[in-house]
Amino acid sequence: MTQTIQAVAFDAYGTLFDVHSVATLAEQLFPGRGAELSKTWRQKQLEYSWLRTMSARYKPFGEITRDALRYSARALGVVLDVAAEDRLMSQYASLSAFPENLGALRALREAGLPLAILTNGTPEMVDISVKSAGMQGFFDRVLSAESVRCYKTQPEVYSLATAAYACRPDEIVFVSSNAWDAVAATWFGFDTFWVNRSGAPAEELDTAPCATGHLLSDVVDYVRTRRERPRGERARRRS
Repeated sequence: MTQTIQAVAFDAYGTLFDVHSVATLAEQLFPGRGAELSKTWRQKQLEYSWLRTMSARYKPFGEITRDALRYSARALGVVLDVAAEDRLMSQYASLSAFPENLGALRALREAGLPLAILTNGTPEMVDISVKSAGMQGFFDRVLSAESVRCYKTQPEVYSLATAAYACRPDEIVFVSSNAWDAVAATWFGFDTFWVNRSGAPAEELDTAPCATGHLLSDVVDYVRTRRERPRGERARRRS
């Protein structure tokens, strides 16, 4: 008997949407500092989500994102006025998709698989990003951490997917470009795929995602292999 896949669930930020596509606007606003601002902004956004979750101090992801932007501007010593802040936040709501993503999502849909987004982002944020990236119609569910008022890597967030599809964790292929997210999802029990776009080294966390590739399109091949694998066989890791 082959393994059943009930759904493929995708992380949003960094996986479906390029969080560093804001660097172009940031460079226009702050010449010579755009890439650095984007990098600091993303790192602080994640740190705030982790810290607030560990401390039970939930705040909506959009507000965390704005807080992280303000911190990053101060850290870099650039003047972030209201107009610049609003422009950058608007740009963050309309992040670009990675070039191969639409083709990969289309192939998975044509294979008859339900697709979901499992994200820290609010439904409103993700809805805007999906539309701006031309991804309407690909996803039958958007599962937001907002509904459980905590963020990844809490099991409550990953449980949104198993509850939505009434299935076991290993019947969902979870895809993320964030290594920490892919590892935590593996701990949860998902069949995981890490999209390692930058060729980063594996994390030292005593476990690894079930599979690794460099592009979202690699997920299509993995899912095909996964469907042909006998039930109970361990996922084959590849790089």
